[in-house]
Amino acid sequence: MFSGAICRRANWLLRLSIVLNVCVVLLFVGTHFRSSGPWVEEPPAGWAGSTQDALLGTAMRPGATGTSGSSVTAETSKTDGARTKTSLSSLATSSSLASSSSSLAAQVEANRTKLASAETASEVDRAKANQTANQKPELTLQEAIECNDKPLNRKTSQRGDYWVLYNYVPMSEKPHCWESVTYTTHADYTFLDNLEPLLDRWRAPISIALHAPGGDFPPTIEAIKYARTCAGPLVSRYVTFHVYFSSKHMPKYIPSGDRVSNDRANCSKPAPWANVSVASMYKTERKLLYPVNVGRNVARESASTRYVLASDIELYPSPELPANFLEMVRRKAHPALSRPNPKVFVLSIFEVDEKSQPPRNKTALMQMLKTGSLIPFHKKLCSGCHNVPRAKEWQEAKETRSLSVFHIGKRTGSFVHWEPIYIGTNDDPLYDERLSWEGKSDKMTQGYALCVLNYDFLILDNAFLVHRPGIKVYKKDAYRDTLTAKTNVLIKKIITPELKVLYGTKKGCAV
Repeated sequence: MFSGAICRRANWLLRLSIVLNVCVVLLFVGTHFRSSGPWVEEPPAGWAGSTQDALLGTAMRPGATGTSGSSVTAETSKTDGARTKTSLSSLATSSSLASSSSSLAAQVEANRTKLASAETASEVDRAKANQTANQKPELTLQEAIECNDKPLNRKTSQRGDYWVLYNYVPMSEKPHCWESVTYTTHADYTFLDNLEPLLDRWRAPISIALHAPGGDFPPTIEAIKYARTCAGPLVSRYVTFHVYFSSKHMPKYIPSGDRVSNDRANCSKPAPWANVSVASMYKTERKLLYPVNVGRNVARESASTRYVLASDIELYPSPELPANFLEMVRRKAHPALSRPNPKVFVLSIFEVDEKSQPPRNKTALMQMLKTGSLIPFHKKLCSGCHNVPRAKEWQEAKETRSLSVFHIGKRTGSFVHWEPIYIGTNDDPLYDERLSWEGKSDKMTQGYALCVLNYDFLILDNAFLVHRPGIKVYKKDAYRDTLTAKTNVLIKKIITPELKVLYGTKKGCAV
Protein backbone atom coordinates (compact mmCIF):
# COMPACT_ATOMS: atom_id res chain seq x y z
CA MET A 1 0.00 0.00 0.00
CA PHE A 2 2.82 2.36 0.82
CA SER A 3 4.55 1.39 -2.44
CA GLY A 4 1.43 2.16 -4.44
CA ALA A 5 1.25 5.66 -2.99
CA ILE A 6 4.85 6.35 -3.99
CA CYS A 7 4.17 5.27 -7.57
CA ARG A 8 1.10 7.48 -7.83
CA ARG A 9 3.14 10.48 -6.52
CA ALA A 10 5.91 9.83 -9.08
CA ASN A 11 3.40 9.65 -11.93
CA TRP A 12 1.90 12.96 -10.78
CA LEU A 13 5.29 14.64 -10.67
CA LEU A 14 6.13 13.35 -14.17
CA ARG A 15 2.89 14.73 -15.55
CA LEU A 16 3.51 18.04 -13.80
CA SER A 17 7.04 18.19 -15.27
CA ILE A 18 5.71 17.56 -18.76
CA VAL A 19 3.08 20.29 -18.36
CA LEU A 20 5.67 22.75 -17.07
CA ASN A 21 8.01 21.99 -20.01
CA VAL A 22 5.21 22.58 -22.46
CA CYS A 23 4.43 25.88 -20.75
CA VAL A 24 8.01 26.93 -20.99
CA VAL A 25 8.05 26.09 -24.68
CA LEU A 26 4.84 27.99 -25.29
CA LEU A 27 6.13 30.93 -23.27
CA PHE A 28 9.35 30.98 -25.33
CA VAL A 29 7.45 30.90 -28.62
CA GLY A 30 5.12 33.63 -27.49
CA THR A 31 7.97 35.81 -26.34
CA HIS A 32 9.79 35.32 -29.64
CA PHE A 33 6.78 36.47 -31.62
CA ARG A 34 6.23 39.45 -29.32
CA SER A 35 9.87 40.64 -29.61
CA SER A 36 9.78 40.50 -33.39
CA GLY A 37 6.34 41.99 -33.85
CA PRO A 38 5.54 45.36 -35.46
CA TRP A 39 4.97 47.05 -32.12
CA VAL A 40 8.64 47.01 -31.05
CA GLU A 41 9.71 50.63 -30.41
CA GLU A 42 12.57 51.98 -32.61
CA PRO A 43 15.09 54.52 -31.25
CA PRO A 44 14.28 58.11 -32.27
CA ALA A 45 16.04 59.44 -35.36
CA GLY A 46 19.31 61.13 -34.47
CA TRP A 47 19.71 59.34 -31.16
CA ALA A 48 23.05 57.65 -30.57
CA GLY A 49 24.31 55.54 -27.80
CA SER A 50 27.83 55.25 -26.58
CA THR A 51 30.78 54.94 -28.93
CA GLN A 52 31.13 51.31 -28.02
CA ASP A 53 27.41 50.70 -28.78
CA ALA A 54 27.81 52.33 -32.15
CA LEU A 55 30.86 50.17 -32.96
CA LEU A 56 29.00 47.01 -31.89
CA GLY A 57 25.89 47.90 -33.84
CA THR A 58 23.77 47.78 -30.64
CA ALA A 59 20.77 50.11 -30.44
CA MET A 60 19.48 51.11 -27.05
CA ARG A 61 16.27 53.00 -26.46
CA PRO A 62 16.38 56.10 -24.22
CA GLY A 63 16.02 55.09 -20.64
CA ALA A 64 17.18 51.46 -21.21
CA THR A 65 20.09 50.24 -19.18
CA GLY A 66 22.75 47.61 -19.83
CA THR A 67 26.36 46.70 -19.46
CA SER A 68 29.13 46.43 -22.01
CA GLY A 69 28.96 43.21 -24.01
CA SER A 70 25.21 42.55 -23.27
CA SER A 71 21.89 43.54 -24.78
CA VAL A 72 18.59 44.32 -23.14
CA THR A 73 15.74 42.24 -24.53
CA ALA A 74 13.28 42.55 -21.64
CA GLU A 75 10.74 45.33 -21.87
CA THR A 76 7.46 46.21 -20.23
CA SER A 77 4.35 45.51 -22.29
CA LYS A 78 2.08 48.52 -22.63
CA THR A 79 -0.95 46.19 -22.85
CA ASP A 80 -0.80 43.99 -19.78
CA GLY A 81 2.12 45.68 -17.86
CA ALA A 82 3.65 42.20 -17.31
CA ARG A 83 7.44 42.02 -17.42
CA THR A 84 8.75 39.33 -19.76
CA LYS A 85 11.55 37.04 -18.84
CA THR A 86 14.96 37.01 -20.49
CA SER A 87 14.79 34.81 -23.56
CA LEU A 88 17.15 32.01 -24.40
CA SER A 89 18.23 33.89 -27.49
CA SER A 90 19.52 36.75 -25.34
CA LEU A 91 22.03 34.36 -23.87
CA ALA A 92 23.36 33.51 -27.33
CA THR A 93 23.38 37.20 -28.21
CA SER A 94 25.27 37.99 -25.01
CA SER A 95 27.88 35.40 -25.93
CA SER A 96 28.19 36.85 -29.42
CA LEU A 97 28.53 40.35 -28.06
CA ALA A 98 31.16 39.24 -25.59
CA SER A 99 33.14 37.85 -28.50
CA SER A 100 32.62 41.09 -30.44
CA SER A 101 33.67 43.12 -27.40
CA SER A 102 36.85 41.08 -27.12
CA SER A 103 37.55 41.62 -30.82
CA LEU A 104 36.85 45.34 -30.45
CA ALA A 105 39.20 45.61 -27.50
CA ALA A 106 41.92 43.96 -29.56
CA GLN A 107 41.25 46.38 -32.43
CA VAL A 108 41.30 49.36 -30.09
CA GLU A 109 44.61 48.19 -28.64
CA ALA A 110 46.02 47.73 -32.13
CA ASN A 111 44.87 51.24 -33.05
CA ARG A 112 46.49 52.60 -29.91
CA THR A 113 49.74 50.85 -30.85
CA LYS A 114 49.58 52.32 -34.35
CA LEU A 115 48.83 55.76 -32.94
CA ALA A 116 51.74 55.52 -30.53
CA SER A 117 54.02 54.43 -33.37
CA ALA A 118 52.78 57.29 -35.54
CA GLU A 119 53.34 59.79 -32.73
CA THR A 120 56.85 58.42 -32.18
CA ALA A 121 57.60 58.66 -35.91
CA SER A 122 56.19 62.18 -35.92
CA GLU A 123 58.44 63.15 -33.03
CA VAL A 124 61.46 61.73 -34.91
CA ASP A 125 60.47 63.64 -38.03
CA ARG A 126 60.08 66.85 -36.02
CA ALA A 127 63.48 66.30 -34.41
CA LYS A 128 65.07 65.77 -37.82
CA ALA A 129 63.31 68.87 -39.16
CA ASN A 130 64.56 70.96 -36.22
CA GLN A 131 68.09 69.61 -36.66
CA THR A 132 68.00 70.45 -40.37
CA ALA A 133 66.66 73.92 -39.60
CA ASN A 134 69.44 74.54 -37.06
CA GLN A 135 72.18 73.44 -39.46
CA LYS A 136 73.56 76.34 -41.48
CA PRO A 137 73.72 75.47 -45.17
CA GLU A 138 77.18 75.54 -46.70
CA LEU A 139 77.92 78.72 -48.60
CA THR A 140 78.91 78.72 -52.22
CA LEU A 141 82.10 80.56 -53.13
CA GLN A 142 80.06 83.38 -54.63
CA GLU A 143 78.00 83.70 -51.43
CA ALA A 144 81.09 83.64 -49.22
CA ILE A 145 82.93 86.28 -51.28
CA GLU A 146 80.57 89.13 -51.98
CA CYS A 147 81.98 91.26 -54.80
CA ASN A 148 81.21 92.80 -58.16
CA ASP A 149 83.00 91.87 -61.36
CA LYS A 150 85.33 94.48 -62.81
CA PRO A 151 86.06 94.46 -66.56
CA LEU A 152 89.63 94.66 -67.83
CA ASN A 153 89.07 97.79 -69.91
CA ARG A 154 92.05 99.60 -71.35
CA LYS A 155 92.51 103.19 -70.33
CA THR A 156 95.28 105.78 -70.24
CA SER A 157 95.33 107.99 -67.18
CA GLN A 158 97.58 110.24 -65.12
CA ARG A 159 98.58 109.19 -61.63
CA GLY A 160 100.43 112.06 -60.00
CA ASP A 161 103.52 112.63 -62.10
CA TYR A 162 103.06 109.36 -63.98
CA TRP A 163 101.18 108.27 -67.08
CA VAL A 164 99.66 104.81 -66.72
CA LEU A 165 98.51 102.47 -69.50
CA TYR A 166 96.02 100.38 -67.52
CA ASN A 167 95.28 96.88 -68.85
CA TYR A 168 97.56 97.63 -71.78
CA VAL A 169 97.80 93.92 -72.64
CA PRO A 170 95.11 91.99 -70.73
CA MET A 171 94.98 88.28 -69.96
CA SER A 172 92.65 86.05 -71.98
CA GLU A 173 91.17 84.44 -68.86
CA LYS A 174 88.04 86.17 -67.53
CA PRO A 175 87.39 84.88 -64.00
CA HIS A 176 84.59 86.21 -61.83
CA CYS A 177 85.76 88.29 -58.89
CA TRP A 178 85.08 85.43 -56.43
CA GLU A 179 86.66 82.66 -58.51
CA SER A 180 90.36 83.32 -57.98
CA VAL A 181 93.10 85.35 -56.32
CA THR A 182 95.27 87.80 -58.26
CA TYR A 183 99.02 87.98 -57.69
CA THR A 184 99.77 91.71 -58.04
CA THR A 185 103.34 92.84 -58.56
CA HIS A 186 105.71 95.35 -60.13
CA ALA A 187 108.96 95.22 -62.10
CA ASP A 188 110.87 96.47 -65.08
CA TYR A 189 111.28 94.27 -68.15
CA THR A 190 114.52 92.70 -66.92
CA PHE A 191 112.56 90.74 -64.27
CA LEU A 192 110.14 89.03 -66.66
CA ASP A 193 112.16 85.80 -66.57
CA ASN A 194 110.34 85.20 -63.26
CA LEU A 195 106.94 84.87 -64.93
CA GLU A 196 107.35 81.26 -66.03
CA PRO A 197 108.43 79.77 -62.65
CA LEU A 198 105.90 82.00 -60.89
CA LEU A 199 103.03 80.80 -63.06
CA ASP A 200 104.12 77.19 -62.70
CA ARG A 201 103.21 77.46 -59.01
CA TRP A 202 100.49 80.11 -59.04
CA ARG A 203 98.32 79.19 -62.08
CA ALA A 204 95.95 82.07 -61.48
CA PRO A 205 95.71 85.74 -62.56
CA ILE A 206 98.77 87.98 -62.31
CA SER A 207 98.56 91.76 -62.57
CA ILE A 208 101.97 93.32 -63.22
CA ALA A 209 102.88 97.00 -63.58
CA LEU A 210 106.06 97.59 -65.61
CA HIS A 211 108.10 100.74 -65.15
CA ALA A 212 109.19 101.82 -68.66
CA PRO A 213 110.49 105.39 -68.83
CA GLY A 214 111.85 106.88 -72.08
CA GLY A 215 114.24 104.53 -73.87
CA ASP A 216 113.24 101.57 -71.65
CA PHE A 217 109.77 101.55 -73.24
CA PRO A 218 110.63 99.78 -76.58
CA PRO A 219 112.43 96.82 -74.97
CA THR A 220 109.56 96.58 -72.47
CA ILE A 221 107.11 96.10 -75.35
CA GLU A 222 109.35 93.48 -76.95
CA ALA A 223 109.66 91.69 -73.61
CA ILE A 224 105.85 91.54 -73.27
CA LYS A 225 105.55 90.03 -76.75
CA TYR A 226 108.31 87.52 -76.08
CA ALA A 227 106.82 86.41 -72.77
CA ARG A 228 103.37 85.91 -74.31
CA THR A 229 104.75 84.02 -77.32
CA CYS A 230 107.67 82.04 -75.93
CA ALA A 231 107.32 81.66 -72.14
CA GLY A 232 104.43 79.21 -72.26
CA PRO A 233 100.65 79.48 -72.76
CA LEU A 234 100.00 80.46 -69.13
CA VAL A 235 101.41 83.94 -69.72
CA SER A 236 98.82 85.05 -72.29
CA ARG A 237 96.13 83.21 -70.34
CA TYR A 238 96.77 84.70 -66.88
CA VAL A 239 99.01 87.79 -67.06
CA THR A 240 97.74 91.35 -67.48
CA PHE A 241 100.43 93.94 -68.26
CA HIS A 242 100.19 97.60 -67.23
CA VAL A 243 102.89 100.10 -68.19
CA TYR A 244 103.75 103.38 -66.47
CA PHE A 245 106.38 106.13 -66.83
CA SER A 246 107.04 109.68 -65.63
CA SER A 247 105.65 112.55 -67.67
CA LYS A 248 109.21 113.89 -67.73
CA HIS A 249 110.42 110.73 -69.46
CA MET A 250 107.92 110.01 -72.19
CA PRO A 251 108.59 107.30 -74.80
CA LYS A 252 108.80 108.43 -78.44
CA TYR A 253 106.11 106.05 -79.67
CA ILE A 254 103.38 103.95 -78.03
CA PRO A 255 101.79 101.16 -80.14
CA SER A 256 98.20 100.20 -79.47
CA GLY A 257 97.53 97.52 -76.92
CA ASP A 258 95.73 95.40 -79.53
CA ARG A 259 98.78 95.40 -81.76
CA VAL A 260 101.05 94.31 -78.93
CA SER A 261 98.58 91.57 -77.96
CA ASN A 262 98.42 90.19 -81.50
CA ASP A 263 102.10 90.48 -82.49
CA ARG A 264 104.26 87.39 -82.08
CA ALA A 265 107.93 87.35 -81.14
CA ASN A 266 110.73 85.31 -82.70
CA CYS A 267 111.42 82.65 -80.06
CA SER A 268 114.67 81.63 -81.77
CA LYS A 269 116.20 84.88 -80.57
CA PRO A 270 117.37 85.48 -77.00
CA ALA A 271 114.79 86.98 -74.64
CA PRO A 272 114.92 90.79 -74.36
CA TRP A 273 115.70 90.43 -70.65
CA ALA A 274 118.63 88.07 -71.19
CA ASN A 275 122.14 89.46 -70.65
CA VAL A 276 120.91 93.02 -70.09
CA SER A 277 123.40 95.46 -68.61
CA VAL A 278 121.60 97.40 -65.90
CA ALA A 279 124.12 100.22 -66.35
CA SER A 280 122.99 100.69 -69.96
CA MET A 281 119.30 101.05 -69.15
CA TYR A 282 117.60 104.43 -69.62
CA LYS A 283 116.57 104.49 -65.95
CA THR A 284 120.15 104.00 -64.76
CA GLU A 285 121.66 106.49 -67.17
CA ARG A 286 119.20 109.16 -66.06
CA LYS A 287 119.64 108.21 -62.38
CA LEU A 288 115.92 107.70 -61.92
CA LEU A 289 114.62 106.14 -58.73
CA TYR A 290 112.40 103.13 -59.03
CA PRO A 291 108.84 104.19 -57.99
CA VAL A 292 108.04 100.84 -56.40
CA ASN A 293 104.78 101.87 -54.73
CA VAL A 294 103.31 103.38 -57.89
CA GLY A 295 103.74 99.98 -59.50
CA ARG A 296 102.29 98.19 -56.45
CA ASN A 297 99.18 100.35 -56.38
CA VAL A 298 98.57 100.26 -60.15
CA ALA A 299 98.78 96.47 -60.23
CA ARG A 300 96.64 96.00 -57.12
CA GLU A 301 93.88 98.44 -58.04
CA SER A 302 93.61 96.92 -61.52
CA ALA A 303 93.06 93.35 -60.28
CA SER A 304 89.73 91.88 -61.35
CA THR A 305 89.35 89.58 -58.31
CA ARG A 306 88.25 90.40 -54.78
CA TYR A 307 91.36 88.94 -53.13
CA VAL A 308 94.88 89.97 -54.10
CA LEU A 309 98.38 88.95 -53.09
CA ALA A 310 100.52 92.09 -53.33
CA SER A 311 104.01 90.65 -53.63
CA ASP A 312 107.37 91.00 -55.34
CA ILE A 313 107.85 89.16 -58.62
CA GLU A 314 110.84 87.16 -57.30
CA LEU A 315 108.79 85.60 -54.51
CA TYR A 316 107.27 82.26 -55.58
CA PRO A 317 104.21 80.97 -53.69
CA SER A 318 103.52 77.42 -52.57
CA PRO A 319 101.55 75.58 -55.29
CA GLU A 320 97.73 75.53 -55.31
CA LEU A 321 97.58 78.47 -52.93
CA PRO A 322 94.68 80.31 -54.69
CA ALA A 323 92.32 77.31 -54.65
CA ASN A 324 93.23 76.31 -51.08
CA PHE A 325 92.80 79.87 -49.84
CA LEU A 326 89.38 80.33 -51.43
CA GLU A 327 88.17 77.02 -49.99
CA MET A 328 89.32 78.14 -46.53
CA VAL A 329 87.39 81.39 -46.92
CA ARG A 330 84.29 79.57 -48.14
CA ARG A 331 84.32 77.13 -45.21
CA LYS A 332 85.27 79.80 -42.67
CA ALA A 333 87.80 77.23 -41.48
CA HIS A 334 88.83 79.27 -38.42
CA PRO A 335 86.85 81.45 -35.97
CA ALA A 336 89.13 84.37 -36.82
CA LEU A 337 87.51 84.56 -40.25
CA SER A 338 84.25 85.58 -38.58
CA ARG A 339 85.76 88.25 -36.33
CA PRO A 340 84.65 91.82 -37.12
CA ASN A 341 88.22 93.14 -37.22
CA PRO A 342 89.66 93.99 -40.63
CA LYS A 343 92.09 91.24 -41.61
CA VAL A 344 94.83 90.18 -43.99
CA PHE A 345 96.30 86.70 -44.53
CA VAL A 346 100.04 86.58 -43.98
CA LEU A 347 102.48 84.26 -45.74
CA SER A 348 105.73 83.16 -44.14
CA ILE A 349 108.72 83.95 -46.42
CA PHE A 350 111.97 82.05 -47.01
CA GLU A 351 114.96 82.03 -49.33
CA VAL A 352 117.06 79.16 -50.69
CA ASP A 353 120.66 78.89 -51.79
CA GLU A 354 121.63 79.00 -55.47
CA LYS A 355 122.00 75.22 -55.72
CA SER A 356 118.48 74.48 -54.48
CA GLN A 357 115.00 74.79 -55.91
CA PRO A 358 112.16 76.31 -53.86
CA PRO A 359 110.22 73.59 -51.99
CA ARG A 360 106.73 72.76 -53.23
CA ASN A 361 105.23 71.88 -49.85
CA LYS A 362 105.80 72.52 -46.16
CA THR A 363 107.20 69.05 -45.46
CA ALA A 364 110.02 69.63 -47.96
CA LEU A 365 110.49 73.15 -46.58
CA MET A 366 110.95 71.82 -43.04
CA GLN A 367 113.55 69.35 -44.25
CA MET A 368 115.46 72.12 -46.04
CA LEU A 369 115.39 74.22 -42.88
CA LYS A 370 117.11 71.37 -41.04
CA THR A 371 119.84 71.04 -43.68
CA GLY A 372 120.39 74.81 -43.85
CA SER A 373 119.70 75.11 -47.59
CA LEU A 374 116.71 77.29 -46.74
CA ILE A 375 116.49 80.16 -44.22
CA PRO A 376 113.88 82.76 -43.16
CA PHE A 377 113.68 85.68 -45.57
CA HIS A 378 116.21 88.51 -45.12
CA LYS A 379 117.72 86.75 -42.10
CA LYS A 380 121.12 88.20 -43.10
CA LEU A 381 119.76 91.61 -44.12
CA CYS A 382 116.92 92.69 -41.81
CA SER A 383 115.65 89.80 -39.72
CA GLY A 384 113.27 92.02 -37.76
CA CYS A 385 111.57 93.25 -40.94
CA HIS A 386 110.18 89.82 -41.82
CA ASN A 387 110.17 88.05 -38.45
CA VAL A 388 106.70 86.47 -38.33
CA PRO A 389 105.02 86.00 -34.90
CA ARG A 390 105.42 82.42 -33.62
CA ALA A 391 107.74 81.65 -36.54
CA LYS A 392 109.52 78.85 -34.65
CA GLU A 393 106.27 77.09 -33.78
CA TRP A 394 105.15 77.45 -37.41
CA GLN A 395 108.36 75.86 -38.65
CA GLU A 396 107.94 72.91 -36.28
CA ALA A 397 104.23 72.30 -36.96
CA LYS A 398 103.62 69.42 -39.36
CA GLU A 399 101.95 69.98 -42.69
CA THR A 400 98.20 69.38 -42.92
CA ARG A 401 96.04 68.79 -45.97
CA SER A 402 93.86 71.91 -45.83
CA LEU A 403 94.69 75.56 -45.33
CA SER A 404 93.82 77.33 -42.11
CA VAL A 405 94.93 80.08 -39.73
CA PHE A 406 97.93 79.15 -37.62
CA HIS A 407 98.09 82.29 -35.46
CA ILE A 408 96.62 85.79 -35.19
CA GLY A 409 99.43 88.34 -35.03
CA LYS A 410 99.59 92.07 -34.42
CA ARG A 411 102.13 94.63 -35.63
CA THR A 412 103.14 95.66 -32.12
CA GLY A 413 105.81 94.91 -29.54
CA SER A 414 108.82 93.16 -31.05
CA PHE A 415 106.98 93.14 -34.40
CA VAL A 416 106.41 96.90 -34.54
CA HIS A 417 108.55 97.21 -37.72
CA TRP A 418 107.24 94.04 -39.33
CA GLU A 419 106.75 94.21 -43.14
CA PRO A 420 104.39 91.28 -43.85
CA ILE A 421 103.38 90.17 -47.33
CA TYR A 422 99.80 89.01 -47.34
CA ILE A 423 96.61 88.25 -49.22
CA GLY A 424 94.19 91.13 -48.79
CA THR A 425 91.74 93.22 -50.77
CA ASN A 426 91.60 96.67 -52.31
CA ASP A 427 89.80 97.84 -49.18
CA ASP A 428 93.19 97.84 -47.45
CA PRO A 429 95.26 101.07 -47.35
CA LEU A 430 97.44 101.70 -50.38
CA TYR A 431 101.22 102.21 -50.35
CA ASP A 432 102.68 105.72 -50.20
CA GLU A 433 103.84 106.56 -53.73
CA ARG A 434 106.43 109.11 -52.56
CA LEU A 435 108.64 106.26 -51.37
CA SER A 436 111.16 104.52 -53.64
CA TRP A 437 112.81 101.13 -53.64
CA GLU A 438 116.26 102.71 -53.24
CA GLY A 439 115.20 104.65 -50.11
CA LYS A 440 113.92 101.47 -48.36
CA SER A 441 111.07 101.37 -45.78
CA ASP A 442 108.61 101.49 -48.69
CA LYS A 443 106.01 99.34 -46.87
CA MET A 444 106.50 100.69 -43.34
CA THR A 445 103.97 103.52 -43.58
CA GLN A 446 101.27 101.20 -44.85
CA GLY A 447 102.05 98.84 -41.96
CA TYR A 448 101.46 101.69 -39.52
CA ALA A 449 98.02 102.35 -41.00
CA LEU A 450 97.10 98.66 -40.65
CA CYS A 451 98.19 98.71 -37.01
CA VAL A 452 96.17 101.81 -36.10
CA LEU A 453 93.13 100.36 -37.87
CA ASN A 454 93.46 97.27 -35.63
CA TYR A 455 94.01 94.76 -38.41
CA ASP A 456 94.29 91.08 -37.58
CA PHE A 457 97.30 89.48 -39.27
CA LEU A 458 96.09 85.92 -39.85
CA ILE A 459 99.17 83.78 -40.41
CA LEU A 460 98.39 80.85 -42.72
CA ASP A 461 99.64 77.43 -41.63
CA ASN A 462 100.69 75.60 -44.83
CA ALA A 463 101.19 78.48 -47.26
CA PHE A 464 104.49 80.29 -47.87
CA LEU A 465 106.63 82.30 -50.28
CA VAL A 466 110.16 81.46 -51.36
CA HIS A 467 112.53 83.91 -53.05
CA ARG A 468 114.11 82.78 -56.29
CA PRO A 469 117.36 80.86 -55.59
CA GLY A 470 120.14 82.93 -54.07
CA ILE A 471 120.46 84.05 -50.45
CA LYS A 472 120.87 87.80 -50.02
CA VAL A 473 123.62 89.24 -47.84
CA TYR A 474 124.28 92.80 -46.74
CA LYS A 475 126.45 94.89 -49.04
CA LYS A 476 127.67 98.38 -48.28
CA ASP A 477 126.09 100.93 -50.67
CA ALA A 478 126.93 104.56 -49.88
CA TYR A 479 124.53 105.95 -52.49
CA ARG A 480 121.65 103.93 -51.14
CA ASP A 481 122.54 104.80 -47.56
CA THR A 482 122.20 108.50 -48.46
CA LEU A 483 118.78 107.90 -50.01
CA THR A 484 117.72 105.89 -46.97
CA ALA A 485 118.56 108.79 -44.67
CA LYS A 486 116.53 111.17 -46.80
CA THR A 487 113.62 108.75 -46.84
CA ASN A 488 113.67 108.46 -43.04
CA VAL A 489 113.40 112.23 -42.74
CA LEU A 490 110.50 112.28 -45.22
CA ILE A 491 108.67 109.60 -43.24
CA LYS A 492 109.29 111.23 -39.87
CA LYS A 493 108.64 114.86 -40.75
CA ILE A 494 105.91 114.62 -43.39
CA ILE A 495 104.31 111.21 -43.91
CA THR A 496 103.87 110.15 -40.26
CA PRO A 497 102.09 113.40 -39.21
CA GLU A 498 99.79 112.95 -42.20
CA LEU A 499 98.99 109.38 -41.20
CA LYS A 500 98.15 110.45 -37.66
CA VAL A 501 95.65 112.95 -39.01
CA LEU A 502 94.15 110.43 -41.45
CA TYR A 503 94.05 107.32 -39.24
CA GLY A 504 94.70 108.57 -35.72
CA THR A 505 97.09 107.00 -33.22
CA LYS A 506 97.11 103.77 -31.24
CA LYS A 507 99.36 102.66 -28.43
CA GLY A 508 102.06 100.29 -29.65
CA CYS A 509 101.84 101.34 -33.33
CA ALA A 510 104.86 102.87 -35.03
CA VAL A 511 106.24 103.35 -38.54
